[in-house]
Amino acid sequence: MVFSSHIFLFYFLPLALALYYLSPKGLKHLMLTLMSYVFYGWWNPWFTLLMLVSTFIDYGCGKLITAPGATARQKKVGVTLSVLSNLGILAFFKYCSFAVTNISLLSQWLGWGEVPVPDFLYYIVLPVGISFYTFQSMSYSIDLYRGHAVPAKNFIDFACYVSMFPQLVAGPIVRYGSVADQLQSREHTVEGFVAGFTRFNFGFAKKIFLANPMGAIADPCFAAVDGGLTAPAAWLGIMAYAFQIYFDFSAYSDMAIGLGRMVGFRFPENFNSPYKSKSITEFWRRWHISLSSFLRDYLYIPLGGNRRGNARTYFNLLLVMLIGGLWHGAQWTFVMWGAIHGGMLAFERMMGKDSFYSRLPNAVRVGITFIIVLITWVFFRAENFEVATRYLGAMFGLGGDAPVAGLLSGYLMRPIDWIYVLVCVGVTWALPRSPEVLEKLTPLKVVLGFVLLVTSVMFMYWQGFNPFLYFQF
Repeated sequence: MVFSSHIFLFYFLPLALALYYLSPKGLKHLMLTLMSYVFYGWWNPWFTLLMLVSTFIDYGCGKLITAPGATARQKKVGVTLSVLSNLGILAFFKYCSFAVTNISLLSQWLGWGEVPVPDFLYYIVLPVGISFYTFQSMSYSIDLYRGHAVPAKNFIDFACYVSMFPQLVAGPIVRYGSVADQLQSREHTVEGFVAGFTRFNFGFAKKIFLANPMGAIADPCFAAVDGGLTAPAAWLGIMAYAFQIYFDFSAYSDMAIGLGRMVGFRFPENFNSPYKSKSITEFWRRWHISLSSFLRDYLYIPLGGNRRGNARTYFNLLLVMLIGGLWHGAQWTFVMWGAIHGGMLAFERMMGKDSFYSRLPNAVRVGITFIIVLITWVFFRAENFEVATRYLGAMFGLGGDAPVAGLLSGYLMRPIDWIYVLVCVGVTWALPRSPEVLEKLTPLKVVLGFVLLVTSVMFMYWQGFNPFLYFQF
């Protein structure tokens, strides 16, 4: 079930909110948990069992860590068991087939023969949102171990945190420490509900009016990478994809934050105008903030951060971004995407704050950063390295030599598509830089949000079904 569907909008959401608010105070978390399991099980009921197993493990590990008189060794066992179990679940479902396939290829390259791939690997289905809820569940035991949070009062409260449907399958990644107090006590106000509803409406409109049309431009461009793609069409396609993934993912985050407000929760912001960044370092302070902060606090800093000399700092940055790339998917293209970002982070840190680059005009720095991000998006979007290299070649004038190149270029390069991309550029630049602006509620914003919801629902039926890109991760 996706937010941009009539089943969610007209059936699930009204029912879930009605049952939540009609439930007694002591049963609200139970009701929210049950509805969240219905939401998640809509794709495949068996997925809920895996999430339930992960929830039981981490709740038990939390009990072990916070038990009265628990020793340092006992706490370490608890947090280690939690981390290994969550990473083990993630590795099995997301990376097992990838690892075995690449081991077999390496074995053949070394002349050792082919390593047989077990048949069961072909039947593994990647559970929706597993990368998100395993990180969230794991953060519970880590936060308890570090003393950054208090344990959940009971299993239902913790299960509610792990399974909460607004941000379950595509974030933001909500760390337990950030909502621990809200699970104990939070306010339900009319103003908060209206603010959440309005935030949801703007996010929904962003998905329908901006993300989906950009996808309709990007997909044909990437499908035409077989030699018939000209440089202008290639740049149009990757710009469209850049706006598609930004508006698609940030729209989901807006809707998730809005839905959270509707049931009294405040989730962290996930985007802050990333395409206005003047460097890759700044980009990662603005893009997928919940993931970058998670990797910083739970991986980069424990690895030593920048406290062990420059060489170790550069290595840590590269390693963290490689893992961040692999987190997105079991493909070498994602690893390359992370490697480029990690290399740029290390390079910018090596240059320092007083480099020649920092003295360039802001508009130039924003443009350079955006071009680098576009190049990395090619690897993120491409099915494999061959497609990525062909597409990059087309961007820099090495494509468009097929007999149908001219005809194909005419199809891909419609003026309306360029106009739509330029509209997205304008919207991106016009959107408020600070997320706090989105929290300011005015009558005009409420009315405009409702109008956008009504019109975007009408367009949703015209566009047809279009799931969110980050559901695959």
